Amino acid sequence: MLFLVRMDVHLPADLPAAQADEIKAREKVYSQELQRSGKWQALYRIVGEYANYSVFDVESNDELHMLLSALPLFPYMKLHVTPLAKHPSSIR
Repeated sequence: MLFLVRMDVHLPADLPAAQADEIKAREKVYSQELQRSGKWQALYRIVGEYANYSVFDVESNDELHMLLSALPLFPYMKLHVTPLAKHPSSIR
């Protein structure tokens, strides 16, 4: 199952820089593991925002929820999930 996920990150202004850096480092490791596994198919930065669009290929809604809620930045994110289906005019 394919999903397009928009992730908007909102770190609190009073979060200590060292703590923010540690969370971001864990986020990078985890996201790259998911990319290598094929679950996180694509990751695109949204220019000018602390946000991204990502494509996930997972077995179920529950698996996607588990992967997203395990993101170290999850407590600071607003997520918008869109299920995707193959378009009949797509050549891919």
